[in-house]
Amino acid sequence: MGKNLIIFFVSFAVALGGGYLFYQDDQQPTAASSSPATSDSKQKEVVSAQPASASSGEGEIFVQRGCSACHAVSSLGVQGGATGPDLSNAYTNVPDKHGVPVEEFLKKPTSAVMSGVIGGNPLTDDEMKAILDALKTASEK
Repeated sequence: MGKNLIIFFVSFAVALGGGYLFYQDDQQPTAASSSPATSDSKQKEVVSAQPASASSGEGEIFVQRGCSACHAVSSLGVQGGATGPDLSNAYTNVPDKHGVPVEEFLKKPTSAVMSGVIGGNPLTDDEMKAILDALKTASEK
């Protein structure tokens, strides 16, 4: 019994320490983390989701802002996570679904999840314009 208890506590301490180190690395926003050469595992996911069309500018903003971690924009060729809905028709669907124009939704989201995401890291005016332009283009394809 005593030996099993010691093994349990050692395993718990190792797991807790590993989890702390893992999450500590993900939460360090630095200039280097926006570079594709970074070794941050989260950044690798975002970079790998970047489509060829992102270099032309159509879907690049979704990758830069991290939207593609949860959302795809299939009409622009942006592959992303499956947690959130595909944003290809968001420009036309948001007003019906959330009761506000897409511009207002991006400033002050009416969904709990997006309130937490955007509320902690609001969009700049340039990012807002780029996202709105991209969403409009996506809905027209």
